Amino acid sequence: MLSPYYQQHADYISISREQGCRFAKCVADDYNPLHDKDAKKFCVPGDLLFSLVLSRYGISEKMEFTFAGMVDENSQLHFPEGENEFAITDGEKVMLKVKREGASSQCPALTENLIKNYVEFSGTTFPHVIIPLMGKQDVMINPARPMVIYESMLINLDNLDIEAPTLEFAEPDFEYTGKRGKITLRFNLLDNGKKVGSGEKHMLVSGIREYCQDTVDDLIAFYNERKEKLKPSA
Repeated sequence: MLSPYYQQHADYISISREQGCRFAKCVADDYNPLHDKDAKKFCVPGDLLFSLVLSRYGISEKMEFTFAGMVDENSQLHFPEGENEFAITDGEKVMLKVKREGASSQCPALTENLIKNYVEFSGTTFPHVIIPLMGKQDVMINPARPMVIYESMLINLDNLDIEAPTLEFAEPDFEYTGKRGKITLRFNLLDNGKKVGSGEKHMLVSGIREYCQDTVDDLIAFYNERKEKLKPSA
């Protein structure tokens, strides 16, 4: 599932602009301009790093991921031996911190299922969830520079005796001070209709401004047009 989206070298992994861009659009349905292959400040999707960690180390009952650096096409990512706590690094710079607790599973089918469902959930949050969530407090992102940064995420599973968990949205939260804020997106994991776990995705927002419905309408229209234009055929 992930092999088209990274390159394995002797002792590190790299991700090209084309690979990061295609993962964002083909797998995550994510059209953040930072993931465009011709972006001035290209950034590899955080969900691709999350997916690579699960693919390599498997699933644990409790997992926490903290994004500490912006990965680009020049990054040489080193994946250490799996422990309860470890970091993905580029040289001496920490790019992603990982914490794991509880039982673990290396089941490829379960891992791929969780990756697929989480990434699809994650990619659909903008603008469909984030903009209305901020709008409840009469604020919005800056349409000229919509800075929404992936900070961290966590998953808690009751046990690993599951087959094909799916994700459903739970109640999100948004708090802000001045022009900066934090968004918490929550989800439940279901298996055969029964809740088997939960999780959260945390994002930082900057450039917050007063809500304007006309501007929001223009932003969503621009996003939808951009998505239609850039969506890959395969």
